[in-house]
Amino acid sequence: MVAGGANFPEAMPWEGGTKVWHDSIFVLERPDAAWRIAGKLPRPLGYGVSLTTERGVVCIGGSDAQRHYAECFLLDFVNGSPETSPLPALPRPTANACGALLGSTIYLAGGLERPTDTIAMRTFWSLDLDRIDRGWRELEAWPGDERMLATAGAQDGAFYLFGGAALEANGDGKPTRRWLRDGYRYQPGQGWRRIADLPRQVVAAPSPAPAIGQTHLLVLGGDDAAQVDDPPQSHRGFSKEVLAYHTITDTWSVPGELPFSLVTTGAVRWHDRIVVPGGETKPGVRSVQVWSATVATKRAPFGWMNYTTLGLYLAGMVGIGWVTSRHNKTTDDYFKAGGRIPWWAAGMSIYATMLSSLTFMAVPAKSYATDWTYFWANVPILLLAPVIIRFYLPFFRQLDVTSAYEYLEKRFNLAARLYGSASFIVFQMGRQAIVLLLPSLAVATVSDLDVRTCIVLMGALCVLYTTMGGIEAVIWTDVVQCFVLLGAALVSLLYVVAHVDGGWSAVWSTAAGSGKLHLANWTIDPSTAANAFWVILLGNLFVVLVPYTSDQTVVQRYMTTSDQGKAARAIWTNALLAIPSTALFFAIGTALFVFYRSAPEKLDPTLTTDAIFPAFIVQNLPVGIAGVVIAGIFAAAQSTVSSSLNSVTTALVTDFYDRLGGRADERARLRLARLLTVLVGAFATLAALGLAELQQRSLWDAYNSLVGLAASGLAGLFALGIFTRRANGPGAMVGAIASAVVLYFVERHADIHFFLYAGIGIVTCVVVGWLASQVLPAATRPLAGLTLWDLPK
Repeated sequence: MVAGGANFPEAMPWEGGTKVWHDSIFVLERPDAAWRIAGKLPRPLGYGVSLTTERGVVCIGGSDAQRHYAECFLLDFVNGSPETSPLPALPRPTANACGALLGSTIYLAGGLERPTDTIAMRTFWSLDLDRIDRGWRELEAWPGDERMLATAGAQDGAFYLFGGAALEANGDGKPTRRWLRDGYRYQPGQGWRRIADLPRQVVAAPSPAPAIGQTHLLVLGGDDAAQVDDPPQSHRGFSKEVLAYHTITDTWSVPGELPFSLVTTGAVRWHDRIVVPGGETKPGVRSVQVWSATVATKRAPFGWMNYTTLGLYLAGMVGIGWVTSRHNKTTDDYFKAGGRIPWWAAGMSIYATMLSSLTFMAVPAKSYATDWTYFWANVPILLLAPVIIRFYLPFFRQLDVTSAYEYLEKRFNLAARLYGSASFIVFQMGRQAIVLLLPSLAVATVSDLDVRTCIVLMGALCVLYTTMGGIEAVIWTDVVQCFVLLGAALVSLLYVVAHVDGGWSAVWSTAAGSGKLHLANWTIDPSTAANAFWVILLGNLFVVLVPYTSDQTVVQRYMTTSDQGKAARAIWTNALLAIPSTALFFAIGTALFVFYRSAPEKLDPTLTTDAIFPAFIVQNLPVGIAGVVIAGIFAAAQSTVSSSLNSVTTALVTDFYDRLGGRADERARLRLARLLTVLVGAFATLAALGLAELQQRSLWDAYNSLVGLAASGLAGLFALGIFTRRANGPGAMVGAIASAVVLYFVERHADIHFFLYAGIGIVTCVVVGWLASQVLPAATRPLAGLTLWDLPK
């Protein structure tokens, strides 16, 4: 819908023409339809702010030939006709303002109160569309000059204000314009801060500025004051230059030019396109043109050399599966490798399993977008290693379990075992799909590799070598993948730093000056997105406790070494690898920030933040080297998926088939295990393909939230069994169910950071389970060796 506006229908203003305001509403129902007049506004109106919302178009203020207005209304399209309904009026009449919609809140900045004003407004108002009854609120204004005809935008959780014009009275008392190029960022709850100045002056650009991807805003042309002193009849048109602002690096670039020069008009999203209808092409000259555009993604050809490198890596993984397949004679070989795995290989396998593509890609993206405050999330791995070795490892080793959940039956009852195993299986099936999806989306977005091809390639080859070689193939491919992914990460870091002018010192100084090396926030607010130090450290003590005490993919590694001492060394190997590798991945993100800050023109506005590392790899690394690093991304995904495949199969065979009455001989059990591996892998691959169209703002955040919500009650069951003597089976199950219920309500109704979910779930399970055990009857069970107090010293 295009409504109102003003023009000079009879003669140009320098020829004595008179400006006329209009009230017609034009409608285009489909891109291939024709425009039609569908109705009229309540009055002729122009120079207001119009913002598209889910409720309709919000029309704010504006003017006619006599005055400016404070009235606001909603313009909707119902049953083929436009309808208007009133909204709260502005505190003061306003025209030539700018505004943007952030979430459900409209923000309005600047403008003019009266046509005769010689100074613009410095007002900043907001209207929450979910609480219209509250009306407009006046907020603290930006710290710069008052302005009119500025450009506003909303992106990355903030409101942005660019350029515009200030007014000053000349000697005759008439207003004259002073063009501006400063910019400001407003974040609710944090206030204003000045951002990088625009490369040029910008007045009356189509507004609001279109938000592209997760981190860019586009300023489309505008008046750059280049011809301000020329007579209007010789004006050559306004600027066609597109300016792109990047919210993370706080930089501007010029990605191209427009085929038009239109100002004092809107820019609106429609059918996945940006539409700019009409506007002013030269001073006094209006246009009936309607332009639309899309922003194309930059895709780099992967090239035969990179394909060859990637193919050699994948072939090597299959080769390991073929070699190790000759060792698999029984399910003990298939599930526990006959206890013949060296401790260092088991430790590297634990590390590779827990790393995954979520770390390889999303951690650099996190430090690139924010800082190092998340670094502390992996420190608990080192802190908890002695706790796991002292209190948990002896139970799994002395009971000689194949599935971790066998302990739950020995300690509580069969229901606890089946509940624990089923919870693990369901969680891992979802995790496999996400881990296959994330790197495939990112790699396919920045290269000519197809997302479905990536998913099928990784999933099918994981299934192939895991089915052939069992846990032994998984561990030895993990070892190779560990070297590949860490080597690829190190090569990437060195290459980024080498291509920053000034090298390491420049990276350090730029990152420090931009606050990218910030390590901790000492706030006591547990809900803050600023991530308080205590929330990250304390919360992740419980987050880490979940997989290392109750996750079959990790516990299974404890059983692949020849004795308990070597299993303990494996745990320490993983813990000691975690800290330096975490620093490596955070350093990559910081270096990428510095690289793109110095070269913002190389950024692709359409990319998600999670894809920044793969984008750099494909677009900047030399041929062949890029293939190695992409292989590292594949390795990170495959190490997690292959481990999950074998462990899910182990749980299915041990906890369900065997425990519920399976009578197959050893050879048949081995065939069943391999068949289930194929079926589980096929399901995960198909699930990833089905989810290929869905994307999250940060899959790393989403995954951590999922861990705490789905698995912390399971970790609570193990803690309840090991550290208490009076807990029984019925009470333990009550505790597990209570944990899930509490977490469900916490996630949806409590303002608590997701890092704390795991701790809440574990503590709820232990406390409620212990209390319920005091009142619920249960059969007496022999406890020797099944609690901490009865374990042989």
